[in-house]
Amino acid sequence: MQDYQNLPIDIQTSKLLDWLVDRRHCSLKWQGQVRTVREKIVLAMQDMPENEEIKQLLSGSYIHYFHCQQIVEILKRTEASTKNIFGRYSSQRMKDWQEIISLYEKDNTYLVELASLLVRNVSYEIPSLKKQISKCQQLQQEYSRKEEECQLAAAETRERFYSSCKQYGITGDDVRQELLALVKDLPSQLDEIGAGAKGLLEAINLYQACVQFVCDSSAEQVVPLLRHMQALGNTTVYEWRRGVKPTAVERPKAAEVKEAVEEDAIDWGDFGDGAESAPAPEVVDYGISVGEGSEEIDWGISLESDAQESSTAAIDWGDGSDDAAQIVVLEAGSEAPEGIARGPDALTILETPETRNQFIDELMELEIFLSQRIAETSEEADILAVSQFQLAPAILQDQTKEKLEAMVAVIHNLLGRLTSLRMQHLFMILASPRYVDRVTELLRQKLKQADLLLLKKDLMVQKRQEALEEQANLEPKLDIIVEKTRELQKLIEADISKRYNERPVNLMGAFV
Repeated sequence: MQDYQNLPIDIQTSKLLDWLVDRRHCSLKWQGQVRTVREKIVLAMQDMPENEEIKQLLSGSYIHYFHCQQIVEILKRTEASTKNIFGRYSSQRMKDWQEIISLYEKDNTYLVELASLLVRNVSYEIPSLKKQISKCQQLQQEYSRKEEECQLAAAETRERFYSSCKQYGITGDDVRQELLALVKDLPSQLDEIGAGAKGLLEAINLYQACVQFVCDSSAEQVVPLLRHMQALGNTTVYEWRRGVKPTAVERPKAAEVKEAVEEDAIDWGDFGDGAESAPAPEVVDYGISVGEGSEEIDWGISLESDAQESSTAAIDWGDGSDDAAQIVVLEAGSEAPEGIARGPDALTILETPETRNQFIDELMELEIFLSQRIAETSEEADILAVSQFQLAPAILQDQTKEKLEAMVAVIHNLLGRLTSLRMQHLFMILASPRYVDRVTELLRQKLKQADLLLLKKDLMVQKRQEALEEQANLEPKLDIIVEKTRELQKLIEADISKRYNERPVNLMGAFV
């Protein structure tokens, strides 16, 4: 019997309500009874004395049977003056709460209410709060990851911006102005490249001698433009084509592109007396002029080559005056007056795409020849090759592999400087000023993308902080409800234990 008395009563928390109903500890209609008690409690709470203990009890989230017992004990002290000789209280407050206690104790309504509270907390309230806190923690991790990704992406984008600026040869502080400033230094850089061609004399002579020897004393000049550059440097196209240095050079003016264009406009130029028309980005002088007195104005009007035969033709407008205007059709490609380099002929060889490409082609032609000679000198000489070169000029027989490789190195240096990515960008800027705007916008987009990523990073920081604050608000609520649930568990276990001769009662699964 004693062993039976010590056996614990294990009750699954989720089955607690069914357990109480099955063992007739409460009525099947306990929900209606609890509803009636709750209505009485609401009415009774509207008339309460000013007492600090009662305030603390009423400040709880839910007033249950044991709270009501504590209120009655407090009212016994505060309402002691209303007690009559029969030990009854005439105070309506006391009567109301005593009635609530009686309703609670009827059919053990208080016990089933506590059990329902416990089951709700264990099955819904606590898991819900834990789930919300876990979600907040996951959001913080997610926002931290995105914050780091945005920071890295912004740094990579900004690094790509500076890498692109480095390719253009600018710092990136003011992209457009720096790009335009690069073009100003382009002529001096091209002159340096042209001066570097002076070191190719021996290679050119070697190539010429080989061609003449192999082609039976051919008088054809090899790499003519390269030979010209070697002797005279980066001259004007006029000097290259005509073989004489111009007496004057009138370079075309570079077109200026505004930073921000409000609307499309056509620059019609200045039509004042004696003023020249505004030049296009690349002005080509086709030699058509209007003579008035002793002054000539070059209008830059083009005619096709089929009009070349009328080089001296004049049109009389029939006004009969001595100052009659005439349009003189000159031979295509000719310059007026003689000795003055205008239009494309006023540009240098390396500034003009046609002659620059020819210069690069001749450099590569010379490089291929030297590379072939290096390959031939590296191979073992056979009898046929030796017999063939016995009659060759001394310049061909005296060359060594080291000398040839030194010549190739000079050519590689010139080609590398002229065809570098930075130089290609400069040539594109020179050919089309609008290219500056496109490059500027492209580079600015990279900076804008980096700034947007930083803004997104700041947003992730803000959201992570909000999730942290929400977690900080939920954790105290969870602690409170867990503490109250533990109290309910102890109260229910103690109450059921009394009904079974103080046998120990364990509510299983209350906290998993």
